[in-house]
Amino acid sequence: MRHIMTVFVLVIGIALGPMVWGLDVDPKQLLERIDQQSTFGDQDFTAVMTLISEDPEDGVERTVVQQFRRDIDDAFLILIRDPSVQRGQGYLRQGDNLWFYDPESRKFAHTSLKEAFQGTDARNSDFGDIRYAEDYAVRTIVEDALGRYAVYVLDLQATNDEVTYPFLKVWVTRNGNLILKTEDYSLTERLMRTSYYPRYARVGNAMVPTEMIFVDKLVEGKKTQISLSDLSAAPIPNSVFTKAYVERANR
Repeated sequence: MRHIMTVFVLVIGIALGPMVWGLDVDPKQLLERIDQQSTFGDQDFTAVMTLISEDPEDGVERTVVQQFRRDIDDAFLILIRDPSVQRGQGYLRQGDNLWFYDPESRKFAHTSLKEAFQGTDARNSDFGDIRYAEDYAVRTIVEDALGRYAVYVLDLQATNDEVTYPFLKVWVTRNGNLILKTEDYSLTERLMRTSYYPRYARVGNAMVPTEMIFVDKLVEGKKTQISLSDLSAAPIPNSVFTKAYVERANR
C-alpha cells in the first residue's frame, strides 16, 4: 500500500534577490531540521527508480531499479530490473559496507558510496539518507530566492572524509526546509556537479524527492534524471537486506 500524502511540485528557476547577512537562524538547527524530515527513522522505504542518463558520447540510456531503504540500520538495496543485460545486478549497503553483486560471476565486490552509479551522474550515496548536521559545518548562510521560492543558501564544509563531496552549496526553502538545489564541490573546491530536486512527496514520516536531476559540470551535455514511483513506507522483511536475498532475487 502506498503512503503518499502530499506531492509538492517545485519549479526550479533562476536565483534572484539580494544576499542578506546576519540572519536570525541557527545554522546547526537548520541542518538538523533538514535531516529530521528527510530521514525515515524506524520506518522503511521502497520505490521504483527510473534513471535516464544522457551522455554526449554514449547517447541516452535508461535504467530501472527497485530500491529498498532502512535508515535506522544504514542499509539499502538497489536491484537493477532493466536493461535485461544488467538485470539481477545489485548494490547492498550494510552499515559502512557497500557491496556490488554480479549475477554472472555470482560474486560480491566491495565498492564505495562515493562511486558513480552504473556510469551515471548519480552517486551510490544519493540512494541513502544524507545527514547534513552530522557530516557538515556551515561556513556561511545567506537569504536569497530561487525562482518563486524564498531560500537560505548554505555554504557547507565536510567535518569528515567519509562524504562524497567535501564542499557543498545548498539552496533550502525557508518555509519547509526542502532542498531545491545543491552545488557539489571537490576537495580543491572545483564544481563537479549541480543537483536539482524539483518535486517532493511525503512518504510516511519523511519528505522524499520524487525527481532528481544531476548535471555533470566536467562534461558538457552529460546529466542524469531520476524519477521515483511506487513509493511506500510499508515494513520490509529483514531478509531483504542480506546477501542471500540478493543472490536469489532474480533466479
